[in-house]
Amino acid sequence: MKKPESDAHGRLREEFNRWAEEGSGEEMEEHHLPIVEPTLALMNLQPVDRVLDVGCGTGWLGKRLAALGPGGQVVGIDVSDEMVRRAQQAGAGFGNLTFLRGSVDRIPWESGYFTKVISVESAYYWPDPASGLREIFRVLAPGGSAWILINYYRDNPHCHQWGAQYNIPAHLLTAGEWARIFSDPGFTDVAHRRIPDNSPTPEVYTGRWFKDAEQMRKFKREGALLISGQKPLAT
Repeated sequence: MKKPESDAHGRLREEFNRWAEEGSGEEMEEHHLPIVEPTLALMNLQPVDRVLDVGCGTGWLGKRLAALGPGGQVVGIDVSDEMVRRAQQAGAGFGNLTFLRGSVDRIPWESGYFTKVISVESAYYWPDPASGLREIFRVLAPGGSAWILINYYRDNPHCHQWGAQYNIPAHLLTAGEWARIFSDPGFTDVAHRRIPDNSPTPEVYTGRWFKDAEQMRKFKREGALLISGQKPLAT
């Protein structure tokens, strides 16, 4: 019997359905590509990799991964059914790309399947990051690796103001705390690094996430946090 949706997952689904309906999902590629491209280079993706994209949104990253791995398979999951619907439409032309509704703590896939797992700007929204990393560890094949990329973390002081603007809870953790969450399920070679955003910054900033253009520049220089780990060959 399928477990009922928790209140936390229901709030996430409603919030990201709203984002999808506002068109925010389609904006993510432009916002995140400057930090995603260096991450993909570090992942050493192979044409036959089986990749899971956790928090896939409208599928922009899934399409890139499917093009990079024509002999493999890409699966994207998202808690938002509206994001998944839009991703399925956008990815209809790819034979090696699948999008499903699912949460990170109950990944709808068999154990030991994926060779790579990536999550971009999703992990700090997970209701229980430790549970999510345990599930990612479960679905990874021995020798596979997980890569979590986030902009909202405690070591970058120029993003702390975001928490007051979120409509849903978000975890503001240090790099060391994320590394410990990785290590607990059994990941090895756990590492974290910064991925600076080298894209141009406008002279005048009028959005709501930063107080001015200078704070945005400082935030981008600090960079996103990338945490990675490997599932041992023998577990």
